Parts: sequence; C-alpha cells; structure tokens
Amino acid sequence: MTPVSSHPPHGQAPLRTVQVLGGGNAGSSAHVRSLAAGLVARGVKVTVCAPFDAERTYDFTGAGADHVHVPRSSDPVSVAALRTVCAQADLVHAHGLHASFRAALALGGRRVRTPLVVTWHDRVHAEGARGQLLRVLERRVMKAAAVVLGATSELVDGARRTGARDARLGPVALPARPARQAGDEDPDRLRPKVRAELGAIDRPLLVAVGSLEPHRGYDVLLDAARVWRRLDPAPLVVVAGEGPLRGELQGRIEGEALPVVLAGSRDDVPDLLAAADLALLPSRREPGRSVFAQEALHARVPLVAGAVGGIPELVGDAAELVEPGDARALAEAVVRLLADPARREELRERGARQAATWPTEDETVAQVLSIYDELTQPTPLL
Repeated sequence: MTPVSSHPPHGQAPLRTVQVLGGGNAGSSAHVRSLAAGLVARGVKVTVCAPFDAERTYDFTGAGADHVHVPRSSDPVSVAALRTVCAQADLVHAHGLHASFRAALALGGRRVRTPLVVTWHDRVHAEGARGQLLRVLERRVMKAAAVVLGATSELVDGARRTGARDARLGPVALPARPARQAGDEDPDRLRPKVRAELGAIDRPLLVAVGSLEPHRGYDVLLDAARVWRRLDPAPLVVVAGEGPLRGELQGRIEGEALPVVLAGSRDDVPDLLAAADLALLPSRREPGRSVFAQEALHARVPLVAGAVGGIPELVGDAAELVEPGDARALAEAVVRLLADPARREELRERGARQAATWPTEDETVAQVLSIYDELTQPTPLL
C-alpha cells in the first residue's frame, strides 16, 4: 500500500507524535510496537511513553522510537512526566482506558490544544463502585479525544454511547511474529515433537490460550472436558496462560480427572497451534480483536469459540460459534468436528480466506497516519 504521508519535504520538520501505553495489555503493546516501526519508516518522530517492563518486552527503541518511562499510575508525578513529553508533540495517541485518561490529564489546561487520538483495544469490565469509576474515566476520555478508534464495531458503538465526538472503526492488525531463523527445526518435524512433549501422540490435541481469569470461560471448558474424557481416545486439552484462577482450575482438573493440562505462560503459541487439531476460545467476554482467534485462523487451525463481543465480526463463517457459557454446546461442537475431517478442512480453507480480509500492519499504519494528517494539517483560510 502506498503510504498516505511519507518523509517530510525538504526543510519541513517531521511530525512529532507521542504514543502513550499503560503496558498491561499484550495486544495493545504489540500494536504500539508495530505502529511505531511503521510511522518511523514514514519519517514520523515517535516517542513511546510506557513502563520500563513494556520497553524490555517490546523494544520500542529497536523500532526506531524514543522511549520515556512513565509508570502506569495516574499520580501527579507520572502525569507531570507525561505532560513534559507531550509539550513537544504535534499529536498524542493513547492506547487503552488508563493510558488515555493519563494523556487527557497531561494535555488538560494547555493554551495550545494538542490533538488526542485514543484507540480502544478492549473495554475494561467491572461491577459496583469500580465499574462506576471506570465509566467516569471513559466519559472524561471521550470528551477529551479528537478521534476515538475502536478495534471492533462493538467498541465504536460503545465509544459513541459514552460521548465520543468522532468514533471510527480502526481494526488493529495482528503483528507478524519473528520469522524462523536458518537452523530452526522444520515445522513438519516440530509438530510430532510438540505433541509428544505434551502427551498427545495418539489422541486429539485441543489448544486454548489466554490468562486464567473469570471472563475467559475456563470453568465452561472444564465442564465440557467432562464429556470429552468419555471419548476414545480422549482428547488432551492444553491451556497456555497464567492467572489468579490457576489453583481453582487445577483443583478441578485433579479432582475430576479431566484430560486438561495447564501449561502456564508460553512463548511458542505458533508451535502449539501447528501441533493442534482444534483451537478453543470459550470466553464469556471478548469485545476486542482476539489475538488468539487471529493466530488460529492464520495457522489454519479450526476454531471453536463463543459467539460473544467482537468474535463473530472477526471470524465470520470461518469458525464454529457457540453460545458463550454453554458447556454442552461447546462439548458437542468439538465432538462433531473431531468426527468430521471434511468440516475441519472446510474451516481451514474458510479461515485462510477470512484472515486474508484482515488489515495488514502496513494498512493499519496508513489509516492511522491519515488521521494524524487530518488532525494536524493547517485549516485553509476561506
């Protein structure tokens, strides 16, 4: 794709942008890394304000950006540090609610109005007093933002209901994983090796990836596994991720003799998918663009997922969708697919076609840059 804006004309200063990141969301952090690399390649000066641990993990400086440590906190010291950085920016782009709120505070009260762009990758969910506080923060952010980009239509609609002046669909591309290096093991040989390591040599392998938190629906997954353990051979379910529910889930797995392994945090998700027969996404809530769903379809692995949030829009007819929270529906969908090789092959083909419709990293950068140009170009005098 031809970039919307490239290197500035001779003698013109480059566009100066600040990307504000909370650092707690892997999808938004990977997106900022990808965005920084694309913007720098187009002659834009990029400063990423994020905690040190986000820089260590995502290497924003390696993408050509400057990195400034700003803690996740919204205390006066952190906001003052962010205000100092933003004072030199032509435009500020914040990712996620808390980062956006800090950016709004940092930009508030300035005589020169610096445009604020906000990307909603997900929507924070909470009940009670914390939920009320989050809604207050959301309204403050929507009021301050010149443009709100929602990763899904559901998020765009939510932004408009919350008071956004200008909310647009801004799908976030799945950042490419590092290419295999020369000398890496051949993928065709890697599949049986991974299956052997996991204990799935002569049985189906089902893979789920995501933090062990209530909204992920792993309790539903374990309920479904009670059905699958009666199959011959019983499929092995591998869950990659960590979180506060590990003890509770492990207790059920052992107490009910379920064919499920909690594999902990893994950095080899592509290898797990390459070895898998099916991918599972039993989430009760998934308003953003699920990274795992995208990786599954890219890897041509049939996906069974809850029809919730942004999932139906993301996958179209390229996955088996079930009612979220319905263990019986999840169990039956998996049983049907394991018994139907033709349907699995059909989903692989549909998945590849659906993935080809998603925006590339280059297209995502071009869309964002067009919005930057729109907000920073001088308004012509009539």
